[in-house]
Amino acid sequence: MSNQSADTVRILFIGDVVGKPGRVAVRDLLDGLVDKYHIDLVAANAENAAGGFGITADTTEDLFAAGVHVLTTGNHVWDKKEACELLADTDRVLRPANYPAGAPGVGLTTVKTPGGVPVTVVNLSGRVFMDNLDCPFRKADEILSDLDPKLRCVLVDIHAEATSEKRALGLYLDGRVSAVLGTHTHIQTADERIMTDGTAYISDLGMTGNEEGSVIGIDFKAARYRFLSQMPTRFHLATGVPTLCGALIEVDSNTGKAVSIERITRSLGRSVSP
Repeated sequence: MSNQSADTVRILFIGDVVGKPGRVAVRDLLDGLVDKYHIDLVAANAENAAGGFGITADTTEDLFAAGVHVLTTGNHVWDKKEACELLADTDRVLRPANYPAGAPGVGLTTVKTPGGVPVTVVNLSGRVFMDNLDCPFRKADEILSDLDPKLRCVLVDIHAEATSEKRALGLYLDGRVSAVLGTHTHIQTADERIMTDGTAYISDLGMTGNEEGSVIGIDFKAARYRFLSQMPTRFHLATGVPTLCGALIEVDSNTGKAVSIERITRSLGRSVSP
C-alpha cells in the first residue's frame, strides 16, 4: 500500500452485506478501518442486508449510520416490497443502471469526500447466469459518454455471476474508470490488481456476514437439504462470527487512475445471530 498524498483519495468498497450479522460487522469494524487507513469514502453492496434478501429503509439507515456513504445492489434489489419507494426517494441507494427504462431509482451517483473530491459510483449487473437486463458494456459506454469529464474518480460495482463477464468488463473499461469491482458471489477473490491503463480490478469483493457454518451466509443445514433433495426449502441465515470483506482503492484525484488496491478482511471476533 502506497502512502497517501494530498492528491489521492481512498475509497473502501465493502462486499455484499448479508443480514444482521453483516450490518453488525460494518457497524463495529468500520470506524477502526477508517481511522487506520485514512479512508475518505465508504461504499457497500447492500442487496442482501435485510434478512439476507433485499433491502429496507431500516437496514439502509443502519449502514448509513455506521458510516457508509453509498449503497449498491443487484438482482435481489426488489426482494422487499418497499424497495421501489425507497429507491425512488434517494440517490444514495443504487440499483443496476442497466435495468430497462422506467425502473425506480438510479444506477449511479456522485458524492464528495470531506476534502471536496467528487467520487462517482456506478452500479451494473451482469447477464451471464443472471437476469436478462440491458447490456452492461453498452450501458457503461452510455454512462461514461454522458458523464462530466471533470468527474475523474469513477468506481463500478459489477454485480455478476460469471468471472469471465466481470473480467471482460474490467478490461473493457481499463483506463476509462478508476476501478471495476465485482460483487454477487460472496467469495472474495485473490486477483486484485491495477490493470495496464490504470484501472483497479478484483473479481469479487467477498461477503460481509457470517462465514462459519454457512454457505455464502445461509445456514449450512438448509443449503445441504436443497442440494441433496432438490426440493424447495426456506433459507435462513447462519449464526457465527461475521467477517467484513472488501477492498481499499487509492485513486489519483487529478487523473482518476488507481494508485493501489488492497483486499480487506476483518473478523468481528464474536458470534452474531441473524
